[in-house]
Amino acid sequence: MLKVYLSGEIHTDWREQIIDGAKGLEIVFDSPVTDHGASDDCGVAILGAEDSKYWHDHKGAMVNAIRTRKGIADADVVVVRFGEKYKQWNAAFDAGYAAALGKSLIILQQAEHDHALKEVDAAALAVAREPSQVVQILRYVLTGQLPG
Repeated sequence: MLKVYLSGEIHTDWREQIIDGAKGLEIVFDSPVTDHGASDDCGVAILGAEDSKYWHDHKGAMVNAIRTRKGIADADVVVVRFGEKYKQWNAAFDAGYAAALGKSLIILQQAEHDHALKEVDAAALAVAREPSQVVQILRYVLTGQLPG
């Protein structure tokens, strides 16, 4: 069973495209909490309210980091998606953390981000443009089959 952690932007359906495309393959998927409100508020919901937005966000980031680090550490393959609309600074951390742990890293990004992400891409074993390419990589890893 291959364990794949899907990290990065949470505003599009790229995770669902990969999960749907990988049906029938022996893969278990994990990801961060993709409900933006729950992710932002988890720290204060668990550890108590904060008057300062900074500390509100900081508590959430710390609690989310526990989940993220566990998910990446347990994964065989980490896929990190950099989306078009939002800057996912946490995704860059996730990619670096996965690389530092020696995880097989796949970056999913559009061509217009190539220059900005050149150092992140250098740590990856593959840079894909579409979720379907990630599925093809996972299928090849598990079965040795090429697309088509």
